[in-house]
Amino acid sequence: MQIINTIFGYPLGWIMWLCYKVIPIYGVALIVFTIIMRAILIPFSIKQQKSMVKMQIFQPKMQEIQKKYANNREKMNEEMMKLYQEENYNPMSGCLPMVIQFPVLFGLIDVIYRPMTHILRFGSEIVNQAATIAAPLLNVAADTFTKDYSSQLKIIGAVQQNPDAFSGIPGFVEAVNTLNLNFLGIDLTQTPSVSQFNILWIIPILSGLTSVLMTIFTMKQTAAASAGNSSAAGMSKGMMLMMPLMSVWFAFILPAGVGIYWIISNVLMAIQTFLLNKFMNPVKLAEQAREEMEIKREEARQAKIEAKKQAREEAKARGENPEDIEKALSQKEINRIKLAEARRRMAEKYGDSYTDVTDEDLK
Repeated sequence: MQIINTIFGYPLGWIMWLCYKVIPIYGVALIVFTIIMRAILIPFSIKQQKSMVKMQIFQPKMQEIQKKYANNREKMNEEMMKLYQEENYNPMSGCLPMVIQFPVLFGLIDVIYRPMTHILRFGSEIVNQAATIAAPLLNVAADTFTKDYSSQLKIIGAVQQNPDAFSGIPGFVEAVNTLNLNFLGIDLTQTPSVSQFNILWIIPILSGLTSVLMTIFTMKQTAAASAGNSSAAGMSKGMMLMMPLMSVWFAFILPAGVGIYWIISNVLMAIQTFLLNKFMNPVKLAEQAREEMEIKREEARQAKIEAKKQAREEAKARGENPEDIEKALSQKEINRIKLAEARRRMAEKYGDSYTDVTDEDLK
């Protein structure tokens, strides 16, 4: 797990370093960092919103399949997959914003556990030298202490208790002393303890409460969009229970700084959900898309009638049988044209990439 944290920690560490350089108050820099990360994730949230709109459009077809094959789960899944292919829809795309949050969380954990690397920008040589000095002061073995993931936080504590011991490292004590890891009286490097009630408990409590409120608000905002979709409704209920519990659990096993990130992130997600539903309401956009599709369908029907009429006239002029014109295309080719046109319309509407129709799609 530490390797994963480190991989994501380095790029996020530069962002956190920049935030701290601009605002040298650790807690405020962490809030600014959270705002930046939420801003980076906005395009994925917009994609999720578009995915909800797309589902609204062909949801009646989904309900028809569910009703028709209610007693045949295998056939239902098969028909659903065909529908997804026809509509060029990925049911997992709505989960993308949530999945992406985990790399950010892993990276943030590394940033908080290793402030000397990411905030003070000390190299590994200086960090190891400081660890060698701090180990006997903390009564731990030097070889195991350098491998301790929380060693940098313990080194900072050792520097505060005995700064003279680290005087042999030029500029080290001065740099560490400039790093204030407290925010509103809370040491953001400390981990709340379940067995010991103290001020740190406010972090898990706020983390759980904001998660509950954010989930309730999100469910209300998206209720209309998922109406009639039992799977989406079930997922929302699962999130209602899972997300708050996850927030509290993370806040109790990780440093308070991670909890601060989670709290601010919950608040920002609620605001983002409100704004997205205000300016990109799934129900309204779906209705607008249906109207546009009906207009295009009617235009295509009229164009087809005119094309047939013209083809008949041209066939008569050449002395050919007009009936042969309508039989010129095989049913498979007709289906291919229809599916390709449907995918092209959806791609244009939602800004997705167009996928060519293959023989597998027509089976």
